[in-house]
Amino acid sequence: MKATPRKTTPRKATPRTLTAVGLALAAGVTGRAASGGAPAGADGSATAGHTTVVSTGATSKAGAAARAEAAANAETAAGLDRFYRQHLDWGPCEDPALDETGTRCAKVTVPLDYAAPEGRTLTLTISRLKATGKDRERRGILQTNPGGPGGHGLGMPAQLRAKMTPKVAAAYDVIGMDTRGLGESSPLDCGLDSLSWFRGAGFDRASFDRVAKKSADDASKCDAKYGDRLAHYSTRNIARDVDVIRGALGERRTSWFGQSYGTYLGAVHAEMFPGRTDRIVLDSAMDPRDYGLKMFQAMGPANEKALDDVARWAAPRHGTYRLGKTPAAVRATVEGLVRRAAKQPIRVGGDRLDQESLPFVLYFLGTDDLDNAEYARTLRLLLDAAAGRTVEPPQRLAGLLDAMFRTGPQETGTGKDYASTLAVLCADTTAPGDAEWYREAIEKARRKQPVFGPFHNSPMPCGWWKEKPREPRTEIDNTLPALQIQATGDTRTTYRQGLGMHRAMRGSKLVTVPVRTHAVFVGYPNACADKAVNDYLLTGELPAKDYTCPRDTNGKQP
Repeated sequence: MKATPRKTTPRKATPRTLTAVGLALAAGVTGRAASGGAPAGADGSATAGHTTVVSTGATSKAGAAARAEAAANAETAAGLDRFYRQHLDWGPCEDPALDETGTRCAKVTVPLDYAAPEGRTLTLTISRLKATGKDRERRGILQTNPGGPGGHGLGMPAQLRAKMTPKVAAAYDVIGMDTRGLGESSPLDCGLDSLSWFRGAGFDRASFDRVAKKSADDASKCDAKYGDRLAHYSTRNIARDVDVIRGALGERRTSWFGQSYGTYLGAVHAEMFPGRTDRIVLDSAMDPRDYGLKMFQAMGPANEKALDDVARWAAPRHGTYRLGKTPAAVRATVEGLVRRAAKQPIRVGGDRLDQESLPFVLYFLGTDDLDNAEYARTLRLLLDAAAGRTVEPPQRLAGLLDAMFRTGPQETGTGKDYASTLAVLCADTTAPGDAEWYREAIEKARRKQPVFGPFHNSPMPCGWWKEKPREPRTEIDNTLPALQIQATGDTRTTYRQGLGMHRAMRGSKLVTVPVRTHAVFVGYPNACADKAVNDYLLTGELPAKDYTCPRDTNGKQP
């Protein structure tokens, strides 16, 4: 989920998604349907002209893939033709910054409930940067998702285009979207006044009870406003939306670039519509078996490790930041800061950071090892504030405070986006609805995760969500070719999580990047990873085997 006011121009995304938590070419095959946008060519085979080192056909799962495609064909034939054949009118986007990049936007109509396509509909907004090449250079479309769930996606094409080689840019129309219930796509708004789930549960019972009550209250607010509509905001329905967009664009197949949650969405789409996928790139992937509460719990140890990394970096620079002369001393400083915030909230500008909100800030600051200096400077500022000095937040910290505290309809925080995040997660997964379960999990985690254990095990609103998932979770198990990029120090979708996706997508090849970051291709300078993505999108050829990139030696280093 996106936590700060969104920016749609190409940039390094900071802060990036909360989840911990989300995005062809010269062979001469355009992938365009002969006429109209109805689903076609859905035979489960690889795209014509797609060459890859990995075999995609003769597998023990071929029958299962064929059955999945048959089910997809039956589903799209069941009263959905008008959605697949709709005409799209392209024009300026609502965000002027998108227009400056050459991006254009259009509206797409989809059913709220795919089982009842004659019923209520939703209006989605999609964006497009057209391929820069001539028709003979164009391969097709590359659909995208920046993560989340709840990450605004209309700016994703411009972010990707900024990292593409000219030949790749010539080959693809890059498509972005705000997923159903988000941003410019029939947004949900439960009237949530601040983040409930992404809060530390603190040290005492009163703090925990406060956080648990807010999670339950937020679930009740969403149910009171939307009721059983909430069941239809699942990833499977978003994947169906992706396929409708493909059809409305007149394409037989779609390539995919997803990061963070977008890797899960891309994998679900590929599993549901295997004959309609082309080239798949999964950047910073999660384990599809752990999607939901387990994935967020896995972030705790990763963020403690990131804190230790920052402590090792800051200790030799004690003269600059005054955080401690040894890594242990730096860590003790941070743990002490959280305890001080529990006793006396820290005033930063017009906001107050306490034991519940401070871990949220620390979580974001530790995402990227290129930001160690910013992390250290922010800690110094917070320590000064805790000592009674008047401080004003720098830009990034101000954005985090906005996300946490300014969530009203006319404000810049996460209010509506947070409702969308919860709607997707709770339509996909379940969680314990017993507050004591979380209390026990927190105390168990606290011993080894003193800073982030109470944060990553805090009560999840899905536990009190009235509408339970309507469909079983999609089992990801296929041999479709895909390129996966994963950072070893990822604090959102951990490296171990990424290995889970690699095992599930058995036709994938894994490129490991030995850094601490999340969303490698768009947000981190690594020429080797950039080349891997661009080469695959251009040629369709996967590496012969998994490999590890070297860390770039130019530019800023931790």
